[in-house]
Amino acid sequence: MAGRRAGPRAGALLALLALRALGAAAHPQCLDFRPPFRPPQPLSFCAQYSAFGCCAPERDAALGRRFWALAARVDAGVWSACAGYALDLLCQECSPYAAHLYDAEDPSTPLRTLPGLCEDYCLDMWQTCRGLFRHLSPDRKLWALEGDRAKFCRYLSLDDTDYCFPRLLVNENLNSNLGRVVADAKGCLQLCLEEVANGLCNPVAMVHAQDGTHRFFVAEQVGLVWAYLPDRSRVEKPFLNISQAVLTSPWEGDERGFLGMAFHPRFRHNGRLYVYYSVGVDFHEWIRISEFRVEEDDANAVDHSSERIILEIEEPAANHNGGQLLFGDDGYLYIFTGDGGMAGDPFGTFGNAQNKSALLGKVLRIDVDRTERGPPYRIPPDNPFVGDPAARPEVYALGVRNMWRCSFDRGDPASGAGRGRLFCGDVGQNKFEEVDLVERGRNYGWRAREGFECYDLKLCANASLDDVLPIFAYPHKLGKSVTGGYVYRGCEYPNLNGLYIFGDFMSGRLMSLRESPGPGQWQYSELCMGRGQTCEFPGLINNYYPHIISFAEDEAGELYFMSTGVPSATAARGVIYKIIDPSRRAPPGKCQIQPAQVTVRSRLIRFVPKEKFIRRAESTPRPTAPAPTKVPSRRRPTAPPPVSTPRPARPTLRPARPTPRPARPTPRPARPTPRPARPTPRPARPTRRPGGRRVSGRRGGRPGTENSAPLNGAVRLVRPAGLSPGRGRVEVFAGGRWGTVCDDGWDIKATAVVCRQLGFAHAVRATKGAEFGEGRALPILLDDVRCAGDEKTLLECRHRGLGTHNCRHEEDAGVICSHEDPDRGRG
Repeated sequence: MAGRRAGPRAGALLALLALRALGAAAHPQCLDFRPPFRPPQPLSFCAQYSAFGCCAPERDAALGRRFWALAARVDAGVWSACAGYALDLLCQECSPYAAHLYDAEDPSTPLRTLPGLCEDYCLDMWQTCRGLFRHLSPDRKLWALEGDRAKFCRYLSLDDTDYCFPRLLVNENLNSNLGRVVADAKGCLQLCLEEVANGLCNPVAMVHAQDGTHRFFVAEQVGLVWAYLPDRSRVEKPFLNISQAVLTSPWEGDERGFLGMAFHPRFRHNGRLYVYYSVGVDFHEWIRISEFRVEEDDANAVDHSSERIILEIEEPAANHNGGQLLFGDDGYLYIFTGDGGMAGDPFGTFGNAQNKSALLGKVLRIDVDRTERGPPYRIPPDNPFVGDPAARPEVYALGVRNMWRCSFDRGDPASGAGRGRLFCGDVGQNKFEEVDLVERGRNYGWRAREGFECYDLKLCANASLDDVLPIFAYPHKLGKSVTGGYVYRGCEYPNLNGLYIFGDFMSGRLMSLRESPGPGQWQYSELCMGRGQTCEFPGLINNYYPHIISFAEDEAGELYFMSTGVPSATAARGVIYKIIDPSRRAPPGKCQIQPAQVTVRSRLIRFVPKEKFIRRAESTPRPTAPAPTKVPSRRRPTAPPPVSTPRPARPTLRPARPTPRPARPTPRPARPTPRPARPTPRPARPTRRPGGRRVSGRRGGRPGTENSAPLNGAVRLVRPAGLSPGRGRVEVFAGGRWGTVCDDGWDIKATAVVCRQLGFAHAVRATKGAEFGEGRALPILLDDVRCAGDEKTLLECRHRGLGTHNCRHEEDAGVICSHEDPDRGRG
């Protein structure tokens, strides 16, 4: 960015170096259509971009060679006056905004041969150095304009004058916070996504084998596991198929099923993996942890006859089944169980979670090595309750309700700080969701406490409880079912290092925590999809399905999450997304991987992305009130005053807490008896139809009377005779006529908009497939409706366009609304 005179040029350079991140409307992008980066070492030629830009040392050296070759061709007198201009123009390839300067944001448009210049700079350069352009550009159209200064500089100008050189050097909006993760005006950190896999049925887990192949394995709730290669192609034959043994159902909200999987740390050598799934016969249900081995001649297939049952635990209810399996650095297997279900952990005097002699509501730790000829597992000698006659020796930590997704921190790549910390999201009951740091022998409070507050007042006041408070808890106005995540320790996005990323199944919020310098202090930020041009990179998207089921980490440490548009174990609507920081990447070549070769004996199915970038002005909505971020002072509380549950900021849905059912009168033995190694067939239909859905909305005003002309966007419900109010086919008034809505994209957030318009406080369910009849007498007015949940009418939601659709009346959408809170009394 050298200018003609040293003084102003130096000032501009200092301004650039002093400013390091991306303003809310800025969009830094390199000529390879990817974010800028910090070079691994200072640049010798375009030194002004040593801190942040688009050139690695190799490209910088090539530009330097081009500069000196140019000096050899140009007359010495001209060169002495124009060398600064040459340096300016050549080095714009290294600018963080190179894609804008060269009109390269759109890969389909031709690349400029010179950066876009501000008019005053161009006019000044033309006056003394216009002969230099022939040596810098092969563009003959530009050569032909050399004699006409106005046309010449108009040809070199940019339509967006904010990005022209050198004005962009001093543009505060472009240079403030350059290279940092950007928060929008409401404080949301703006990130982007890359689609990795699609067409999955409730993908509950994605794990890697840590065997150098960089494959990833995706488990579906029905009991299928798929192997994916590093190029994202899928092996056609399932890696594992125990769908006939797994207990689940197609009903939205069923928590049973295939729930977790972990590969042995020495999988490369022993081929062992462990799975966690639900089993049931008649009205008896239990969870099973089993060991399998891969086929000797096929690394992409499990030997189904190798199943060895490690542990079984009876489940007294259909919900709160836990499901996480992890191996720690210590080589032991960690198992995360739920409290047994129902509401309030009603089992025994203090509940399962506080009962050390029960395996439910716990974090367990067992040794699965050296067990081929002995018991299915051994007890690690340093487990905290070894020797306690009143406790099960498997227990590592207690007082958990239903931890859904836990992870070990890999530690800082440079210092190792944080390595081995165990993060868990624990799903709450009525008011709070929480994130815990799990440590040996600690009590995490349930059912005495929910989040930071008391749940069972008598237990909470017990001085012997000695429970550990969560590092973070949030109220149900922000979400009602936490999905635990990971601390980012990957290579590709340095800004994210140390950020714990997690989400909420019901609200669809992506959230993050970053540890503050003070011990035990965590800073909360919501994560939003980048607005404007932030995610407008090839291959990136800025939207996702709302039901966040799980998070994942690949072998290189990059982060992903899985979500679905229909939370049913049989609906193939699940997508896996990779989390992308558009503000900064690692230097080219730093994060290259060399996957070990693996023989594939089945056909490969090539990955075809389906999700699209959506142009919109604003980022995703932010909570209307901040969540608590500080741990309260540690006092043993007495009975706290009642706290009213605030209404949620946007309606949501979860598949995580089925309707409670009575406990079975005959308990199973405390230590489960191993069952035959052959998986037990699943019953033809589930033993109990689960409910499990919890939805909510905000109360809106009643619609106007029938005598007044309907307003644009008004809705009405049409229902068969005999049905109660609040349910029916949705009809919308738009363009002077009534019409129906197609169910493509129809979900609980759109349902909440309709229910609120009609004066109902709560959205219960989105219905599809013309459940309340077909409106054949009316036109179809809306299709592909996607709402955030806080819109006033469906017309404010994203949709295909009024009257534009590709569906039939067999797909008419409907809703079920209620004045009563369906969450009341839930499990």
